[in-house]
Amino acid sequence: MKKKKKKKTHLTGRLNVLFLVVFLLFSTLILRLGIVQIVNGKTYEKQVEKTEDKTIDNPVPRGEIFDRYNRVMVDNQPLNAITYTRYSNTTQEDRLRVARKLAQYIDKDTSKVTERDQKDYWLQTRPKQAKQKITKKEWALFSDSKLTDKQIYDKQLERITEKDLQSISKQELEVIAIKREMDSGYTQTTQTIKNEGVTPKEYALVSEHLAELPGIDTTTYWDRDYVFNDTLRTLFGNISSTNEGIPLDSLDYYLSKGYSRNEQVGTSYIEKQYESILRGEKSQTKDIEDRAGNIVDQVTIDKGQRGKDISLTIDVALQTAVEQSIEKELRETKAKPTTQYLDRAFIVMMDPRTGEVLTMAGKRLVKNPDTGQMEMKDFALGNMTSAYAMGSAVKGATVLAGLDSGAITPSTLLVDAPIKFKGTKEKKSTHNMGPINLQRALKESSNVFMFKTIMRMAGAEYKYNGSLNIRPSIFEEMRQYYSQFGLGVKTGIDLPQEMTGYKGKSHTPGLALDFAIGQYDTYTPLEMAQYISTIANGGYRMKPQIVKEIREPTINKNEPSNVLYHAEPTILNRITMKESYIKQVQEGMKKVYQEPHGTAYNYFRGVSYDPAGKTGTAQAFYNGKPTYNSTLVGFAPYNNPEVAFAVVVPNAYTTSPNGISREIGRDALDAYFKLKEQGEKELEEQGQANQNSVKTSSKSIESEVSKIQ
Repeated sequence: MKKKKKKKTHLTGRLNVLFLVVFLLFSTLILRLGIVQIVNGKTYEKQVEKTEDKTIDNPVPRGEIFDRYNRVMVDNQPLNAITYTRYSNTTQEDRLRVARKLAQYIDKDTSKVTERDQKDYWLQTRPKQAKQKITKKEWALFSDSKLTDKQIYDKQLERITEKDLQSISKQELEVIAIKREMDSGYTQTTQTIKNEGVTPKEYALVSEHLAELPGIDTTTYWDRDYVFNDTLRTLFGNISSTNEGIPLDSLDYYLSKGYSRNEQVGTSYIEKQYESILRGEKSQTKDIEDRAGNIVDQVTIDKGQRGKDISLTIDVALQTAVEQSIEKELRETKAKPTTQYLDRAFIVMMDPRTGEVLTMAGKRLVKNPDTGQMEMKDFALGNMTSAYAMGSAVKGATVLAGLDSGAITPSTLLVDAPIKFKGTKEKKSTHNMGPINLQRALKESSNVFMFKTIMRMAGAEYKYNGSLNIRPSIFEEMRQYYSQFGLGVKTGIDLPQEMTGYKGKSHTPGLALDFAIGQYDTYTPLEMAQYISTIANGGYRMKPQIVKEIREPTINKNEPSNVLYHAEPTILNRITMKESYIKQVQEGMKKVYQEPHGTAYNYFRGVSYDPAGKTGTAQAFYNGKPTYNSTLVGFAPYNNPEVAFAVVVPNAYTTSPNGISREIGRDALDAYFKLKEQGEKELEEQGQANQNSVKTSSKSIESEVSKIQ
């Protein structure tokens, strides 16, 4: 009995020890949980939030571009796209596995795969052969830390032979091309794998297998759709591709604005100038990850909004009609003798009352290197980036300078007869006109009247076969006068990279005479349009405008959305000449178009829209060979001008004159008065004629536009 009792006591002791151990373990666990939750709870909570909150920016369509009558000119075309988002926990091996799998479902262009890409792939996929590229001695040095990983890798790269690379199959090249795109993206940034030529079958196959392709997605990519093909293509500018992303020279600027490195941005002209307006607000999604970096859910944070729309001052119907005229005249005139250097033509049409640019057309004949055929290309940009000698078209500025300086008066008569200076050839007009006033000088384009005007301004007395003594300061004095009209200075148009023409450096007296007839300094077609607009409207130099309005994104293309910003006319300066002097020049320009012997009369006689203007011919040089530029400026109707224009045709002929600039000018004015009513009718049908839908300009948009301009 005693033994049994003893056994029981021993068993009870063991249980007590066991309970004590269990108690201590639970106490330790509870203490540990308390430390985790109470002491370090905030720290771990932040860590969890850090790993869960991964925001991805997704592209949205850019704003559309319309003409002044709300016709779409630049739209967005949705294209199927296959993308890859690189997450923080992915490795080279992970991306290779995905690339191999994806290559089974899509065809990928391999033209961008470099030799280095192939070598990197060869080393990654052939480790045994790669190891053999390093000698035992080099491995020993590596073990002793005398050679680094990079040094070993560089040696392996150097020792890969052409034969080694030939072992890479065509299918493997596609894998390399895919992985190349995957590697080029930054962590948490979506990178385009393929967005051109994605077939419905490819899109469907990839969509079906997304679960086995981590990071891959099928989505929509927007490409620019130019509704009127090549029309104004150079002026619209370009945007970068998703693979190009932000240009390096603008990277810091755009990153500071919240852009992603691979985001598409405008790289030139309208697309670049109005990037902040056209860009839109990106949609955002949040990937919910576990601590291992695996995505467990995806939440939409912001649906985003496509970019704001821009309405240009351009009338696309007029633009198209004018371009057709330029193309026709270029091809027909090119077929004539003595036009071997003719290859381009320009015209700018403006509303002289507001500065709104109605057309900015330019075409250039370019030889296709593959076919050898001449092709017509858009060169609208040339209106503000190329300059030429304009000839007699600038004589209106010369006459007004003479009047303002007191060198001549409206009643001054000067004899048009050949003039000659010692040691030089005669300088003359196309024909001897005898005593003429300024209006006839403009009408029949007298050179001699202009020569004598600038000589009077410079205080030089003319004597046949005598010396010409002209003070050098007359060049700058004339440039000051010309600049009032916009000649030789930037016009101020709301586009980047506008250039001015060449200013001659020599102050030789005879060149001052050439200056007076547009044969010395050079000007852009846009400068010429601003110049004639200034004369047409009574002396106000208006800032040319290409953007008319900024609107909220359009929902229904047939119903324009609310206006956020409306460009107002801007007067840059008022010329110093009296109103009566301007009237004299206007009257002379009317005679050019509407009276017999006027230099444009044969092209405009009988028209109903009451035009006025000035013709011009300037000697130029093409690769050292003499040619002639043909120019024409004008406005209409004479009593209440609503359109002004400048036509410039460089190297129009060598010896036999042609009327190409006059033909283009006539077509342009005919088209303007025919199409103006059509455009206004379209606006009325849209219920926009009275502008009832216009909101008060948004201050933020006004601020943005002021920075742009």
